[in-house]
Amino acid sequence: METVHVVAVITAKPGLRETVLEAFQANVPAVHAEDGCIEYVATIDAEGAGAIQTRLGDDSFVVVEKWASLEALKAHAAAPHMAAYAAKVKDMLAGRAVHVLSPA
Repeated sequence: METVHVVAVITAKPGLRETVLEAFQANVPAVHAEDGCIEYVATIDAEGAGAIQTRLGDDSFVVVEKWASLEALKAHAAAPHMAAYAAKVKDMLAGRAVHVLSPA
């Protein structure tokens, strides 16, 4: 089995990022308990990075994930707690781009 990395760029509707992040954080323990979850964390722009940084902006965050296998990721995507999270935040999102990546 080869590990799978996921970079998900989530853009909330203006002013709603913190509300979406609260819902995300409430779901994290259930995700961490899933078989094959190695890493699952929300990240925002770091302060003080200067010119080396391309900022996401105030409405976006990135979920950085690492899974033991593609099968584990697929099970995660189908988990009931993920469906509940998606339903909770769907009207608060302006966009979502999920990149599923393999080690080069």
